[in-house]
Amino acid sequence: MKRKLVTVDAETLLSTPMSKTMFIVDGLIPQGVNVLSGAAKIGKSWLMLWLGLQVSQGFSVWGIPTMHCDVLYLCLEDTLKRIKDRLFDLTDDSTRSFHLAVTCGLIGNGLEEEIINFLEDFPKTKLVIIDTLQKVRDSKGSIGKTGMYGNDYDDISAIKRIADEHDISIILVHHLRKLKDGDDPFNEVSGSTGITGAADTNYVLKRKRSSRDATLLACGRDVEYQELTLRFQDLKWELVEHKNTEEIRKAEIPQFLFRVVEFMKTRTEWVGTATELIADMAETETTPNVVTKYLGQFSCEVLEPAGIEYRTKRTGQSRLIKFIRHDGGDANDGANGI
Repeated sequence: MKRKLVTVDAETLLSTPMSKTMFIVDGLIPQGVNVLSGAAKIGKSWLMLWLGLQVSQGFSVWGIPTMHCDVLYLCLEDTLKRIKDRLFDLTDDSTRSFHLAVTCGLIGNGLEEEIINFLEDFPKTKLVIIDTLQKVRDSKGSIGKTGMYGNDYDDISAIKRIADEHDISIILVHHLRKLKDGDDPFNEVSGSTGITGAADTNYVLKRKRSSRDATLLACGRDVEYQELTLRFQDLKWELVEHKNTEEIRKAEIPQFLFRVVEFMKTRTEWVGTATELIADMAETETTPNVVTKYLGQFSCEVLEPAGIEYRTKRTGQSRLIKFIRHDGGDANDGANGI
């Protein structure tokens, strides 16, 4: 018998009603497998315990609405006594919709069956937290022919199948490597990229040891990139600031561009070099060598909306800059040259 792919044409797909992606925490924690990575003893377990409490009681998380549902928390590095003490520290209210366990099987050796059986017994469960991922992996098993990447990817995929088949969210608590990556913190996740690649959403919790504040970075298939500044206070992670992609992008725009807008409010046209612009603006925070870089990179986002046309042209040994203020909003209708 021939094996055939199961396909759907684009027209049929577009006309087929489908439910929206389910979120446990709106816009932040979606259905699927989500990996939270952070340094040892940074406070990941405190965060997960508080999150489970909030969701199981229908309370918001940092002011963000949550889905009120049953929660299963596999706190595998703790004892029930320690969890009890921590619960007393966090709340005075008890709830029967928050379920905890300190032991379970391994991936491929009982864990999947245990979770599925629990979901059958408690069908209102929509969030499962596994703390930590390493505790449910078979450390005695060999990497085999697939290598570290394949092994990591297979383990996450096994958990993802449960999340997808039962329409739930599973958070896997994981660790960061000691080796830092200044360009991309997600590269600091322990293990291979098979872990972050198989996950639907990845979170990285980072902070300096001397600081109470930490940054929670979020990035995923159904979640736009965002940064949350958190402060560990009274055994809870409190929100200090929450930035989405657009806000992060705006924060990256040099303030010099906005000072150019102010500079041009009293002028209809200006022509000169970067050095002359710095002098005429009495600019003290920006050097001439980055002026054209800033203008080329951000003029469309700052100058054009303000009705200021930016042109540049090299003449001999220097590069001329020209600004034209269009009160009618017809910026950039002209040629590119000076």
